[in-house]
Amino acid sequence: MKERIIILDFGSQYTQLIARRLRELNVYCEIFPYNKLPQDFLAAKAIILSGSPFSVLDANALYTDLSQFAGKIPVLGICYGAQLTAHQFGGKVSKTLQREYGKATLSLGAVKDPLFADILPSSQVWMSHGDSIEQLPGTFESIATTADIPVAAFRSKPGIWQHPYYCLQFHPEVTHSDQGKDILRNFVVNIAGCACDWTPAAFIEEKIHEIINMVGNDRVLMGLSGGVDSTVAATLIHKAIGSNLTCVFLDNGLLRKGEFDAVMHSYRNMGFNIVGVDASNAFLDELQGISDPELKRKAIGRVFIEVFQKEAAKFEGIRWLGQGTIYPDVIESVSVHGPSVTIKSHHNVGGLPDTLHLKLLEPIRMLFKDEVRRVGLALGIDQDLIGRHPFPGPGLAIRVLGEITREKIRLCQDADAIFIANLKKHNLYNVVWQAGAILLPVQSVGVMGDERTYEFTVALRCVNSVDGMTATWSDLPYDFLNTVSSEIINNVKGINRVVYDISTKPPATIEWE
Repeated sequence: MKERIIILDFGSQYTQLIARRLRELNVYCEIFPYNKLPQDFLAAKAIILSGSPFSVLDANALYTDLSQFAGKIPVLGICYGAQLTAHQFGGKVSKTLQREYGKATLSLGAVKDPLFADILPSSQVWMSHGDSIEQLPGTFESIATTADIPVAAFRSKPGIWQHPYYCLQFHPEVTHSDQGKDILRNFVVNIAGCACDWTPAAFIEEKIHEIINMVGNDRVLMGLSGGVDSTVAATLIHKAIGSNLTCVFLDNGLLRKGEFDAVMHSYRNMGFNIVGVDASNAFLDELQGISDPELKRKAIGRVFIEVFQKEAAKFEGIRWLGQGTIYPDVIESVSVHGPSVTIKSHHNVGGLPDTLHLKLLEPIRMLFKDEVRRVGLALGIDQDLIGRHPFPGPGLAIRVLGEITREKIRLCQDADAIFIANLKKHNLYNVVWQAGAILLPVQSVGVMGDERTYEFTVALRCVNSVDGMTATWSDLPYDFLNTVSSEIINNVKGINRVVYDISTKPPATIEWE
C-alpha cells in the first residue's frame, strides 16, 4: 500500500495548498473533513490539521477528538490546528495577546529540532491568526517564537508519546513563508519517515494494475471531451484494458472552431476505439431562448444524458462508465461545515452512472490538474493534447453570454480561433494557462469605411494559473492585443469592438458565466 498522509480540513482557504505542497514533495496525501477521519487513519504516515476561519474559543468551533491519534502517529497542527491542540490538551488560548496577520520573523529556539533541520535561525513566515497560545499544556514545549508571540511553534516533549506531535502558528504552505516548503519536507521525511516516491511513473503503474483488477474482462464506456482530464483518464484505461474501452466524442455544437475533427483525428492516432457523434442540433435546439447560465448548464447536462444514453444502448456488455473527475472536483463536493453557496454547477455531468446502471471508473480522481498533465506526459501523450488550454464543460454556451443562437456561436468561434491562432503564432500559447473569447450581449456603434455599424463586442480572456483555483490575468503585449483586435474586427463580420479582461480570480471567476 502506498504511503499516505491525511489532512484534516477545518475549513481553511489554504487546505488545498497544504495538499499541493506535499504532492510537490512526491508524497501522496488526502483531504478529509475534520469530523470524518477515515477508519484506517492509524495506517497513515502522519496527520496534518489545517487552519480554519473559526476560533477555538467560539461556541461553534469545529472540534475533533485529538486524543484518538495523539502519540499514536506523527501529527502536525497548523494555525487553528495548533490552537485546537493547545486548547484541548489543557493549555490556554487567548484573544488578548498580539494578533498577527501577514509577514513575521520566526526565531528558532536553542534546542535543535529535526523539524527545523537546515532552517535559518531567523526566517520570514506568514501569519494569519486572531487567537494566540498564552500557555502551553504541560506535555508540550515551545521551539520557536516571533517578536509578538512567545509560542510560534511547539512540540510534544520527548518521551511523552511514542510519536511526536508538532504545531505551527504560521502557514508553511504559502509562498510567503520563505522556508515553509523545507519545513514541510522536514516533517514528512524526518518526522513521518516518508520515502517521497509517489511519482507519475509510480502512479501510472499502480493505477493500471488497479484498473485491471477492478474491471477484469468487463467493457468500459467513456465520453471524451477533448480536454486533458478525459484524455489522460481514457489513456490509463486503454493501457489497462485495450479495446474493451469504447469512447464516445459528442459534438454538441459548442466546441471551438474545427475542434471536433481535430480531436477525433488525434484520438484515432492514439489507437482509441472511438465513435464520433454529431449532436449539435439537439443541444442548440434545447438552448434556444435560454439566457440564464445555470439553466444553460442544466439543459446541456440533460441533453448530454439523453444523447449519451441513446449511444450507449448501441453497445453490448458495457459494465463501467469512465470519467475524468479530478481531485478539486472531489474536494469541492464535500462541505466542511454545511452546504456551501453554489457558484456554478459542476462541469462533470451527474446522473449518468445511475441512468445507465453502470459502475463508475475515475482513474485520476485523486490528482490535481498539474499532476494530470505530468501523468499525461509520462504516458507519452502528444504535447499538443497535454498542453491544451482548459475548456469549460458547457463549451461556448457560457462564452456566449445571454441567449444563444447559431450565429452568435459562429461569431464566438471565429473570434476565438483568431485569438488562439495568434497566441500560437507569437509563441504565447504555452506561456499562458487558459485563453478564450467571450461574446458579450452588447452591441455598440462603430464606423467601418464610410458605413455606420452596430455590432457585437467580444472580450478576450487570458489567465495564468496552476490549477484554476486562483488565477491572474496574463500581461500580454499591447502590440499583440492590437494585432488580435484588428484581425477580429476586420475578419469577423458582426463584431466591431474588442476588449481585454484584466480581472483576477478571486474575486472574479475565469469564465464569465
